[in-house]
Amino acid sequence: MSVAKPYLTGHYAPVADEITATDLTVEGALPPELSGRLIRNSHNPKPGITPTHWFKGSGMVHGVRLRDGRAEWYRNRWVHTPALDGAPYMTEHGPDLTASTAGTHVIEHGGRLLALSEAALPFELTADLETVGAYDFGGRLTSAMTAHPKEDPATGELHFFASSPFPPYLIHHVASADGQVLDSQEVPGASAALKHDFAITEHYVVFLEGSVTFDPAEHSGIPYGWSDAQASRIGVMPRGAGGARRIRWFEIGQGYGMHFANAYEDAHGHIVVEGPTVGREGWQRSWNWWVGAPDRGAEPNSGSRSRRWTVDLVVGAVKEQQTDDLTVEFPTINDNVTGREHRYQYALSFPDDLGIGNHTLVKYDRTTGTRQLLPFGTGQLPSEAVFVQAEGTTGEDEGYLLTVVSDLNTDASRLLVLDASDLTVPPVATIHLPRRVPAMIHGSWIADSELG
Repeated sequence: MSVAKPYLTGHYAPVADEITATDLTVEGALPPELSGRLIRNSHNPKPGITPTHWFKGSGMVHGVRLRDGRAEWYRNRWVHTPALDGAPYMTEHGPDLTASTAGTHVIEHGGRLLALSEAALPFELTADLETVGAYDFGGRLTSAMTAHPKEDPATGELHFFASSPFPPYLIHHVASADGQVLDSQEVPGASAALKHDFAITEHYVVFLEGSVTFDPAEHSGIPYGWSDAQASRIGVMPRGAGGARRIRWFEIGQGYGMHFANAYEDAHGHIVVEGPTVGREGWQRSWNWWVGAPDRGAEPNSGSRSRRWTVDLVVGAVKEQQTDDLTVEFPTINDNVTGREHRYQYALSFPDDLGIGNHTLVKYDRTTGTRQLLPFGTGQLPSEAVFVQAEGTTGEDEGYLLTVVSDLNTDASRLLVLDASDLTVPPVATIHLPRRVPAMIHGSWIADSELG
């Protein structure tokens, strides 16, 4: 008897159809300034299809529309790319950048809603989550686009990159605030190492290459694996024209970081980068979950712990330290401080590698060194926390955290609106969704002022 892949069971079990529900039940009072959409993305293969890797599942977006204190609708839609209908990514002419899973993230930029997957072009969606088609910035984007672009809150520019296991290994792109201008630079010195996320500061772009690199022997469809021979490095590149030629690479300790919370320049001119990382064993047990191989952890994340790197550009050295002992992933911040020093950071903490314990939302206060924990009960999994600034406030944690909770006990899901300043108080509001929403990867709050 075959055993179901872990990413097709429990919290991660895909849904079989697209639905729309209106006038959702709300407990508590929705803040009136929450006028927009929470849109999240996940890997959700069609019924009867078992992808070879969690990340190969077709993308499905789930949205909740809030306005005037009401939850107007929930809807879910597959992102209708050629891959959804079976088109291969690799062809006799090379990769088809439109054959995307489009299942990792969803963002807004320049008034466009874009579903992202790092090996392909973004796919544009309507405000009601219907697929428009592949978007290439008017023909100017001829490479893939990372699923983790960074928007500078001061300039509105969108920074992103294309990473490849073949030359050119790394291309950095910047789109203007309106999305009409795209500048691109090939980054010298990069390798075939897997680059999933990156960071920006006020004056620099920061790339991290870990101990995971191209592996032609990996047949899951995601051709990467751990390599002790792959040097782990941080690349610090000045922003602006010609910056790629002046990139500097600094070796760091062995490991791999999937996501980064933020980076900034401190008072001494050092570059500080933060995010969780894993070692060799944690990577392999996580990977085994992602492909459904034996000797896997009970969770998709095994042993990923918060880390900080401090790059001294004058001395040419990097100091690194583990900053917490919780197993965490999906770090987020108030995006208004992207690239600047942040005080607060949020993350999702996982049970241990055997599945013992509860999923927990974590809030870190980097000034006091303390943390707040919001544990969830057995069978409940919250999503990555998305911060929304409260109207008329400027404080970094004066706002709300939005998280979608998958509950296997009731086969249902709910959207929680939490007080970001204090996770120990009851939710501001709870929105009951019309179905269990599969555990999702990433998403965004998109205000009406950005999308309409």
